[in-house]
Amino acid sequence: MNDLVRQHTALSDSDLEWLHLLVSEWQLLSDLSFADLVLWVPTLDGTRYVSVAQMRPNTGPTSYQDDMVGHLVPRGRRPLLDAALDEGRIVREGDPEWREEVPVRVESIPVRRDGRVLGVIARNTNLLTVRTPSRLELTYLQSASDLAQMIAAGSFPYPGEQSDMDSLPRAGDGLVRLDADGFVQYASPNALSAYHRLGLAADLVGQHLGQITAELAPSRGPVDEALVKLASGYAPRNFEVEGSGGVIQLRAIPLKPKGSRIGSLVLLRDVTELRRRERELITKDATIREIHHRVKNNLQTVAALLRLQARRMDSDRGREALNEAVRRVGSIAIVHETLSQNLDERVEFDEIADRVIAMVAEISPGKVTCRRNGRFGILDAEVATPLSMVLTEILQNALEHAFAPGEHGTVEVSAVRGEPRADARLLITVRDDGRGLPEGFDPQKAGNLGLQIVRTLVEGELGGTFDMRPGSEGGTKVVLDIPVRPQK
Repeated sequence: MNDLVRQHTALSDSDLEWLHLLVSEWQLLSDLSFADLVLWVPTLDGTRYVSVAQMRPNTGPTSYQDDMVGHLVPRGRRPLLDAALDEGRIVREGDPEWREEVPVRVESIPVRRDGRVLGVIARNTNLLTVRTPSRLELTYLQSASDLAQMIAAGSFPYPGEQSDMDSLPRAGDGLVRLDADGFVQYASPNALSAYHRLGLAADLVGQHLGQITAELAPSRGPVDEALVKLASGYAPRNFEVEGSGGVIQLRAIPLKPKGSRIGSLVLLRDVTELRRRERELITKDATIREIHHRVKNNLQTVAALLRLQARRMDSDRGREALNEAVRRVGSIAIVHETLSQNLDERVEFDEIADRVIAMVAEISPGKVTCRRNGRFGILDAEVATPLSMVLTEILQNALEHAFAPGEHGTVEVSAVRGEPRADARLLITVRDDGRGLPEGFDPQKAGNLGLQIVRTLVEGELGGTFDMRPGSEGGTKVVLDIPVRPQK
């Protein structure tokens, strides 16, 4: 619609925004009218109309088998469009048109904003299935007529109330027509069923909807006057009401076809099962986060016990082995701590990497500088946990073997995330400027426990590759190439 309006018309951005607002609402008009809607806007030179939007009804057969958007029609070919645009009124005169042996009643509704007519809605009703209308259909048609008059007057749609139109109730979900005082004139079967589930034992017709709704909503104090007013349709609002038996979502639309409110249209939907499933998911998420939190606490307890045991060791090698175990357990605990704060099983690994780097760097405070470049991005938990251990082992190996005690140096961790494709990969490089690798060193055959853990996790669990070689400017370079799921 943006392209068509800007290419063919002289409408401003604010006018275009009004048309977007109208189009976001006009499914309701189409359903209540049982009719197709096509929005025609006059072109820049005023000699033609361009159709910029189209809507088909959910409540009846369509009048257009083809897509009308983008069609250009010269002025004079459709007199009803000309009359509605020039005279600024709803035009219903004329005989039905025949389209592919189907009779179609055509009406034109001017779209007004700030006193100017921006375009015309052609309302096309398929008359092939016309029969004596029921009370429901009569209420629909009367409500559609009121909304059409409000569009022609520039008082509908209501700005600022369109949050997510797809999630709001529609006419077929349940409809209640109120008079000016908030009493129910008509309630559709779906609407009545929704209120029965909420706890209503009687009929809705003749009842004050606001008062009934407030009484059905549980409250320990006096009747909620705000809820009474909302459910009475005095203002355009979207809200939910929860009773002892269910939850209903309501949308109130004041009807002002001639400027003053003559009543309201209340659309409602029974969302009891939807809210129940949402609560189950929230409970499940909370349970998963609590599990991660407890695992983190247990791992920290294990680390503390290992640390206490290390302090009691007389053997330096034994003490160092226990301290290495403490760091390995700590790297896993960091991942679980991050997962305990998330709503899903994915984590921002940059924070984890920084904490792992800080934890390992504690073994050589003030001597070797550790830093990170690039971004790891968001990773799945099944990737983050082994990767945190791998990063811990590589950094620990660099700090222990690349530098002599008290020697100053630098260890740099770089991460490069591939393009967000199904075969995306994460390239991690750990460089140090230390003494380098021993003569004839083969990382694939080294018996060091830390390197064995790295090889097993990278190649076996992560499905990646691991290489360790001399750096181009001295020191050692470790390269990890790991497949990852694309970020969302």
